[in-house]
Amino acid sequence: MSRTEKVKLVDDLTSRLENAPFVALADYRGITVEEVNALRNKFRDAGVHYEVIKNKLAKRAIAGSDMEAMNDLLVGMTAWIISGEDPIAAAKVLKAETKELVKNEVFTVKGGFFDGEVLDGKGVSNVAELPSKDELFAMLLGLLQKAPQQVLGVVGAPGRDLVTLLKNYESKLAENGE
Repeated sequence: MSRTEKVKLVDDLTSRLENAPFVALADYRGITVEEVNALRNKFRDAGVHYEVIKNKLAKRAIAGSDMEAMNDLLVGMTAWIISGEDPIAAAKVLKAETKELVKNEVFTVKGGFFDGEVLDGKGVSNVAELPSKDELFAMLLGLLQKAPQQVLGVVGAPGRDLVTLLKNYESKLAENGE
């Protein structure tokens, strides 16, 4: 790779990392080519980029940014998992698709970067436990619908109570034969 190609690669990576809300680094030692290709395809379908970048070039790309603290993670074989627009979805895909590989000890999540903080492997796993955008929107919609329902319940309570009171009074009069 020529020097100009390296500079272009570093610049491209720098710009992608500036816009990525979630990044994970993994050691892929022991994974087969078929497993890597399957993993890449699943990530691509989810809008997540999976790529291997030389550590030296990656260190240049993150130099001077908040991600510079990840330099300690750039040792050995390192795969970069870079999210698209939805960081939580990327973390969920990473956790779900690599579960068996991690269990077989051929794929290890070294750490990552989310919301301005460098994370360890456990932190990356915790990001996957957060609710996704769609889940957050559903929760917000539920809250927005709940408030008017409660107001209507309060507004309708006196009328409902009056009807109950009249029914009870009617029953009492019927018992007394009046």
